[in-house]
Amino acid sequence: PIATISLAVDAMKNEKVLQNREKIAYFSGIIKEENQRMNRQVETILKASQLEKQEVELNLKPLHAHAIIKDVADNFALQLEEKKGHAELLLNADQDLVDADEVHFSNLVNNLIDNAIKYSKDNTPVFVKISTQSNAKSLFIRVEDNGIGMNRETLKRVFERFYRAHTGNIHNVKGFGLGLSYVKTMVEAHHGQIRVDSTLGRGSIFTIELPLKKG
Repeated sequence: PIATISLAVDAMKNEKVLQNREKIAYFSGIIKEENQRMNRQVETILKASQLEKQEVELNLKPLHAHAIIKDVADNFALQLEEKKGHAELLLNADQDLVDADEVHFSNLVNNLIDNAIKYSKDNTPVFVKISTQSNAKSLFIRVEDNGIGMNRETLKRVFERFYRAHTGNIHNVKGFGLGLSYVKTMVEAHHGQIRVDSTLGRGSIFTIELPLKKG
């Protein structure tokens, strides 16, 4: 959210934007939405100690995963535009209704897309592909990027709390290293599984399997 708010504020300083009420309203709306999303994420971080103790109570309700994915992906439009990149959504699952906590499910999708953008290559447009499939019991969500990828050591440890891959001098990635640990914890709290495949220099693919809501 902070990166998107910053981009929106910069855009609003543009003379052409200042003279266009519709664009002012558009960027103001983005700032308001991102501020609300940041508040939700702060609450999530404050619950990190509860995650450690497995004490988080999920507010589960029937949700259409496709709607959440679209909404979260839309939030990254400005960041992707700045990096001359784009996200492709191939939401082909026949069934996407799951029992999920709306805030935590949104956050885990958010963290995967955010990760793809953070670990993108310099001087290469970011490309993120989010696709879904389903079978009789499960929904599969696949988040694929064309970023810097991971070596074997990083792949082994990527879901550990506070682990951050060494990226040499290529990137100055800030953060606490909670993102993927949180994602794994939340996927498992929703009775799902997550796996990652990656090739150094070519990108990564995260695949989540979640149980469909039982009819």
